[in-house]
Amino acid sequence: MTHVIVHAGFHKTGTSSLQDYLRAHRARLADRVTIYLKDDFLDAGNAARRYGMRPHPWRLWRFRRALRDFLNAIPEAPVIFLSWEGFSGVMPGHRRPLSGPVRGMARAAVPLARGIVAELRHRFGPAARIEFLYTLREGETWLRSVWGHIARSIRLTEDYAAFRAGFRTLKPLDAEAATVARAIAPVPVHTAWLEEISALPQGPATPALRLMGLSDTEIAALPRASHVNRGNSDAATQTFLHLNRTLADPAELKQRKDALARDDHRNRP
Repeated sequence: MTHVIVHAGFHKTGTSSLQDYLRAHRARLADRVTIYLKDDFLDAGNAARRYGMRPHPWRLWRFRRALRDFLNAIPEAPVIFLSWEGFSGVMPGHRRPLSGPVRGMARAAVPLARGIVAELRHRFGPAARIEFLYTLREGETWLRSVWGHIARSIRLTEDYAAFRAGFRTLKPLDAEAATVARAIAPVPVHTAWLEEISALPQGPATPALRLMGLSDTEIAALPRASHVNRGNSDAATQTFLHLNRTLADPAELKQRKDALARDDHRNRP
């Protein structure tokens, strides 16, 4: 019986740290689990992102078709781990063409999760053991991190107060995960708070390693995680906003922000 663990998000909850750790130690864990990350299923990942931006039924079908192609191409294995935050859609703050900014996760995350379950059953059979993992983060720090990322990635011009005002009814991420859990029951949905797992020796990868079946002793024997702060500094974020407001040429804007992001990360401790 195949056991598949799907780490489906959420964005800005330590997902990159989790994935970096598993990428670095994938070979060491190969006798226990087969790990697939974003670069392994780019077609399905891009289709999921497009669906998150425009959640139309045909885009969901394209995601499922791309995921099916990927699953059909991989060998069977006792334990399989899939990780990409795009499996829950796109990050809040991105603007959908007709309906405005994305304000929550469930609208895309629920159909995507249902589609993932259906495609896993199609590939590995009805007896396959499927589990989902969502990493979470406290609402205010999460939203501020989202704001900083959006300012870096698109032409956001709002300061944090104005951005925050658009999320007056912000739903906590554990509530979003609970909505997904109800939608795909009886498939188990596990959650882990970044505030609790980030300081662990193996960092945000710890709950994933446990779901893979590693004991606490086995996890403790693995290398410690490196602390990686992927967010930009406050000063850099303010400069991103200034550039978004003042540079008209998209190519120049991207070039300037890319250079600033590189310098910011290079100069931070």
